[in-house]
Amino acid sequence: MSDPALTPSGTARGRVNLAMVLRNPLIGPLAALVVAVAVFSLATDTFLTANNLSLILQQSVVIGMLAVGQTLIILTAGIDLSIGALAVLGTILMAKVSLDQGPVGGLVAAVVVLGVLGLVNGTVVAALRLPPFIVTLGMLTVVYAATQLYAGSTTYAVPDGLLTALGNRISIGNASTTWGVVVMLGLYVGAWYVLTQTSAGKHLYAVGGNPEAARLSGIRDTRVLVSVYFSAALIAALGAWAALGRIPNADPNAYQNANLETITAVVIGGTSLFGGRGGVVGTLVGTLIVAVLRNGLTQAGIDNLYQNIATGILVVAAVALDQVARRRTQ
Repeated sequence: MSDPALTPSGTARGRVNLAMVLRNPLIGPLAALVVAVAVFSLATDTFLTANNLSLILQQSVVIGMLAVGQTLIILTAGIDLSIGALAVLGTILMAKVSLDQGPVGGLVAAVVVLGVLGLVNGTVVAALRLPPFIVTLGMLTVVYAATQLYAGSTTYAVPDGLLTALGNRISIGNASTTWGVVVMLGLYVGAWYVLTQTSAGKHLYAVGGNPEAARLSGIRDTRVLVSVYFSAALIAALGAWAALGRIPNADPNAYQNANLETITAVVIGGTSLFGGRGGVVGTLVGTLIVAVLRNGLTQAGIDNLYQNIATGILVVAAVALDQVARRRTQ
């Protein structure tokens, strides 16, 4: 008896399955990550070591966390240009408020203030139907100026303790990393579960993919949009806490490129800027691609400006591929 897989119909099914796999937006980013790791492993003797791989993860923590919030927003066909500025404000709030109210007071203040600002972003976008780009650009300007005024353009040192706890090291077998890495990975697992296993996740994809169809099916897009921007702001507070674990100084001028870096990670990870397609697994891969690229090029002695050029080319290529895939599905 002939093997069904070798018959014409079996061959056709095999081709269809292969085509479906190749259309998966995660395949390209994963292949790029594997190639980058392979190239830098051959180019340098120090890249593929346990210490360096752990360092790459640690360097990814803050942007990796913020990119989760950015992913949620981009999946709704929005964008948040203020998420990095919110995180910086969070670090200043934690540092200054903790001087009088202790570290718990600092954490609570950051969560409350950033949560309110996230609600403002979401409410203006959802209720007034203003473009997210304009709304969050305005929020970026306001938050950056407010942070400078509140901090007095001063950097605040944060003593070891609760506010730097995510920088504490943890041993896993023979490897060593920080609690920040563990929390970041846990955040990705939680976000993946919400997006893929809950009705809230399905509603989010529906609003981003086809808002009119979502409305006709009874999904309240206003509630979805407000909750997404609010969640992203809370994640920014978590990113601020992780930032103090990485560097125990609250600097109002830190992470000025974080907004663009989160968008870069999301886009390279295969999430469509037009909404409704992608996910946080791709964002994690995109974050690691950028981190691997910067780490590997630094070890190879390549100037930082060339690293930015390489990252920019990756972003343009990812958006171009997304456009091609989108046109083919229309």
